[in-house]
Amino acid sequence: MPLPREEGKYSYADYLTWPEGERWEIFDGIAYMQATPSPIHQEISGGLFAQFHNYLSGKPCKVYPAPFCVRLIKDDKKKDEDIKKVVEPDITIVCDKSKIDEKGYNGAPDMIVEILSPSSIKMDRFIKFNCYEKAGVKEYWLVEPEGKLVSVFVLQADQRYGRPEIYTEDDKINVSIFSDLIVDLKPVFEVI
Repeated sequence: MPLPREEGKYSYADYLTWPEGERWEIFDGIAYMQATPSPIHQEISGGLFAQFHNYLSGKPCKVYPAPFCVRLIKDDKKKDEDIKKVVEPDITIVCDKSKIDEKGYNGAPDMIVEILSPSSIKMDRFIKFNCYEKAGVKEYWLVEPEGKLVSVFVLQADQRYGRPEIYTEDDKINVSIFSDLIVDLKPVFEVI
């Protein structure tokens, strides 16, 4: 594995050489290793994924659980060594199937869900938030297992996320990118 290297110099070409069993993300050329998700994290992820999967069955959009590689690029013609933003969201929803390849997705997904853990709070709330907003991810959910809360950020006309809508374990969320999808949080958080 070709780590370490001068900070800020990693690319998707490097990512492809790292061991499959390890989960890495790259932001502006800086590599970050992800911690192994906890059982609670996985149960919450599974509960959300099931609702998205059931709704999207037979529809053109698709949902992918982690690990699923997303290369946040504007131009899908970039070479692997030029791609400096690579993420593995907990849940990814994509509607443009032309950007899916055997390695994952090229571009900004329509929706991303990240489940916070003690080691990922700063990354998910700040670094990924700014990265997803700049890339044009239409809807971004931050799930807080400890507080049983979901913060929903929707990309506005000015290409910035508006104030979040905050939901508790007893709420249902109307997903903005799908007018008829309502996600029930009660079964998602009952595992805790």
